[in-house]
Amino acid sequence: MTAIPEGLKYSAEHEWIAEASAAGTVRIGITDFAQDALGDVVYVDLPEVGSDVESGSAVGEVESTKSVSDIFAPVSGKVTAVNEDLDGEPGLVNTAPYEGGWLFEVELSDASEMDALMDAAAYTAQVG
Repeated sequence: MTAIPEGLKYSAEHEWIAEASAAGTVRIGITDFAQDALGDVVYVDLPEVGSDVESGSAVGEVESTKSVSDIFAPVSGKVTAVNEDLDGEPGLVNTAPYEGGWLFEVELSDASEMDALMDAAAYTAQVG
């Protein structure tokens, strides 16, 4: 099992959430555990910049050679950026899930939603 980075928050649906550069904005991706379970990612469908997302709702899809999986918003807010590198190189989700393979950024509408997410130890216990 690969390391689960400290300092991030995690959802039960295997998304990770990190503070982004802009205050009140978070960056979201899928965990190494999730990308490993998916297999080789061949396409990523992301929410549109400017769209509102609701915590727990499906906002996109990750398509792999094995299956298609929904991407869930772990927090509510407005999408401020998407990782356009994934258009030409969806495999970044596999090779660098916590770096170049991030999915989208959200400006939080309710920062307290972050409190409901797991830390690295709790997520490790869930997937371990």
